Amino acid sequence: MKLSFLIYTYFPFGGLQRDFFRIAKECASRGHEITVYTLRWDGDVPEWINVILVPVSTRNRIKRNEAYTEWVQASLRKQSKSQVIGFNKMPLLDIYFAADPCFMEKATEQRGFYYKFTPRFKHFKYFEESVFAPNQQTEVLILSPQQRTSFEKYYPGCGPRLHQVPPGISIDRKVDVIDKAAGNEVRSELGLTQETKLLLQVGSGFRVKGVDRALQALASLPASELEQCHYLLIGQDNPDRYLRLAKKLGIAPYFTVLPGRDDIPRFLAAADLLLHPAYSESAGYVLLEATIAGLPVLTTSSCGYAFHIEQAESGLVCDQPFQQQQLDSYLAKMLQSLDTANWSQNGLEYGRQDELYSQSAVVADFIEKFAAKKA
Repeated sequence: MKLSFLIYTYFPFGGLQRDFFRIAKECASRGHEITVYTLRWDGDVPEWINVILVPVSTRNRIKRNEAYTEWVQASLRKQSKSQVIGFNKMPLLDIYFAADPCFMEKATEQRGFYYKFTPRFKHFKYFEESVFAPNQQTEVLILSPQQRTSFEKYYPGCGPRLHQVPPGISIDRKVDVIDKAAGNEVRSELGLTQETKLLLQVGSGFRVKGVDRALQALASLPASELEQCHYLLIGQDNPDRYLRLAKKLGIAPYFTVLPGRDDIPRFLAAADLLLHPAYSESAGYVLLEATIAGLPVLTTSSCGYAFHIEQAESGLVCDQPFQQQQLDSYLAKMLQSLDTANWSQNGLEYGRQDELYSQSAVVADFIEKFAAKKA
């Protein structure tokens, strides 16, 4: 088959981007012809994929998305029929991989009244409706029960087109025994002692990931506890705002930021706790990657994969609506219980499930079945 993958931007460290890449690679391994339409591609382009850089120059996000869609639509019309799989919400799609949360839910519950009169609202509402509205036929691959609840609430009748797929954890992230030597090496590189409690957060887009919440929680610790901790943030974003906040809170010496990187398992082995108080996240792969690596997790129920933490009993999940006081309390509780709780061993045991690593094969199967049915 000819498969056209649509994704606005590709870079190696995003969860959405990694999902896209693994699914495209699985489809290519089955002999399908893969073409990707994107505005930007960072990194090497493998030989099994044809990347088309869509020539859109405007920096205005709304106009950029609209121009991208129009250009891709015109290009697809000139070619023989292909299945169109999108990783961002937009018109044209046969199949949409829902890595983003419901826009209408965020616009309704997290924005003010006047937001509904802005061009941004109208644009993203239209693009989401082009996938989920009752008169559409796009099949949707969702990542969590939380997404199903949200989409069905704002788009009644879309339920039969929603198909939950398993996580896409890379099999090389599976851990049988924690690599303490690798962890000690990381601590040495960071200038941390073995006694320091290392709090790790991994993810691009620091605002949505709740880095401000994490810093507030760190600052709430008693001085004696704070002096034994260090908070390490790894991801692609401008950290200046958060470095200033850490300084304002008086915790700058206990906070380090590193850019995105591909050796995260070393840091999972070095850390004592994964801190991930995100505002909103459809999945949150790092929650599962930490769990199966034996790293206890503290997160929020607004993350799609938070239910895995509860099922695995590998950490604590803050309730909705979020309260900073609960996060502060949970952080103090977990730091005091790291040596006695079973979070680490529970996570390692949870990681033995084969389903956690099957997403790309399941999605490729779905694409093939969809194409056969459509034919």
